[in-house]
Amino acid sequence: MNNKKKKVADAALKLFQEKGIQQTSVQDIIDSANISKGTFYNYFATKNDCIAEILEDLRYEASQRRIALQVGKDTKDRDVFIDQISLLYTLQEASNLHRLFEAILHSNEKDLKKLVLQHRVYDMEWLTFRVIEVFGEDTRDYAFEGVVLFTGMLQHLLFVKRITNNVYDLKQLIDVTLSYLEMILQTMKSSGVSLLNYSAINQLRTHINKRIIKIEEIFEFAQQLQEQHQFDEDQQDLFDAILTELKADRIRKPVLLPLLKPFQTSLDKTEIELQAHTFTNLIWYYLQTK
Repeated sequence: MNNKKKKVADAALKLFQEKGIQQTSVQDIIDSANISKGTFYNYFATKNDCIAEILEDLRYEASQRRIALQVGKDTKDRDVFIDQISLLYTLQEASNLHRLFEAILHSNEKDLKKLVLQHRVYDMEWLTFRVIEVFGEDTRDYAFEGVVLFTGMLQHLLFVKRITNNVYDLKQLIDVTLSYLEMILQTMKSSGVSLLNYSAINQLRTHINKRIIKIEEIFEFAQQLQEQHQFDEDQQDLFDAILTELKADRIRKPVLLPLLKPFQTSLDKTEIELQAHTFTNLIWYYLQTK
């Protein structure tokens, strides 16, 4: 998202948080951002499209920064996991994302509600994957249920701390709550009893009708991009590197994901800016199923 578009998105986000989604009109956003109506519709097809892009940009930033924290580190490093979780909650707090989610869930916008649920599923999938990495493969059957319990404990601890105005150290809260999770996982393993299993993630994903992206769709879109725009040398290098990783027998997410934002940004203010954004989003969604 280029700087001018981000300025509009930031103004919209503030209004959505303050007034609510249904109470905020496109004209309100235009007035707040001090832009013309044509400029708004040049960036966003609708108000809902604006909201969707805001959520995607926040999610993308969080995923990139989580990856950066892990590069070169042991996947089992508990401290890195704590830093990643802390980053997620810090970014959500800084953007008042929970208030935006609440506003959406209390609205009549079905597509936006589905988008919020998808974002929550993505976060739970990532946490489940990292729990298995950090605590071991033998936790796989119990990891998803553990994540549900962990996030519930952490969110309610934070809620009580904020309501009572108690000073707290976020990383310490996460550390202690992770210790609780470790004990819960041990109990599950020793007893063999759990209320949810790993397949519940797929069931949850199906419930919200998450779109399944096929690799053929991505390659077809890539061909269209290549035909529509003459890439410069740097853009072509990024484009080729992305396709090389996608064609590999084993896609290396830590290698592929950091390439997406630079490629998208390099095409800002070009005639295929929106197509480039769609292309990188298709890849990101596809990787969530791998």
